[in-house]
Amino acid sequence: MKIPVKFKEYIWLVNTIRKARRISFADINALWMETDMSGGVPMARSTFNRHKDAIEDIFGLYIDCDCRNGYKYFISNDGVLREDSVQNWMLSTLSVSNIISESLSLQSRILLEQAPYEGGYLQQVIDAMKRSLKVSIAYRRYGVETARKFVLEPYCLKLHKKRWYVLGRIHRNATADKPEADYFATFSFDRILQLDITGQKFTMDADFDAAEYFGESFGIFVDDNTPAERVVLRAFGQERYYLRDLPLHATQQEIAQGEDSADFAYRLRPTLDFIHELMSRGSLVRVLQPQWLADTLRDMHSSAAQL
Repeated sequence: MKIPVKFKEYIWLVNTIRKARRISFADINALWMETDMSGGVPMARSTFNRHKDAIEDIFGLYIDCDCRNGYKYFISNDGVLREDSVQNWMLSTLSVSNIISESLSLQSRILLEQAPYEGGYLQQVIDAMKRSLKVSIAYRRYGVETARKFVLEPYCLKLHKKRWYVLGRIHRNATADKPEADYFATFSFDRILQLDITGQKFTMDADFDAAEYFGESFGIFVDDNTPAERVVLRAFGQERYYLRDLPLHATQQEIAQGEDSADFAYRLRPTLDFIHELMSRGSLVRVLQPQWLADTLRDMHSSAAQL
């Protein structure tokens, strides 16, 4: 995807200010003049102000001026760029796309992972979320021959391990077997056979917070039968560096260091997807706490060795 010229300038400006932390307009212009985008023409103050407004509108990033300390510009809500936020995802995706689009002569030497396939449903679900409309889906789970139909209120979208998921609230009548009338369920786009936007309006729970809902989860599993607890891992060799650079979870904290290891603590639900992630680390990660998780991992590794 070739990025329009204006977007290139927005991305450059955000990255420049973010890298400098605080920078004057004169210094911004000096760096601007070093780019091919400038064409040797300085950035006008009016252009800079229009770019600021556009960046706020498109990315939700606020470029403010510290008038008390040399009129230095900075991103006042820079914290969102260190989170799993839409702003961070958009900026990273556009930045990488821009770099690659300018390097097509190297296309045989740049290897990428396949982009997540969402079956064309992403736009439909986003439209339904904007208009507060329920969606009807035909959904076939793995290992099941027939599809089931669900009518759900689309509350949020989540991208995890190259798959798009929609979290939906489903209404049903309470029964003796299932006393809970309403419940949440997560659906993977690649298992949706058909999706239609209904004309039925819904009112989203005002107290719902998507980040908080998944906050204790490793991925998309939100299992009430697996409570959140403290998990402590010991990473050996180079694995400790990988965990430092790419934390397993937002709650990760490094709590101890050894000669060839480091200990990391988490507060999360150790559901099956988290256990599978630990298994993928092989002998480079040891579970120190809780004991039941260490036993489970040992038994699963033993079964894998027998296979």
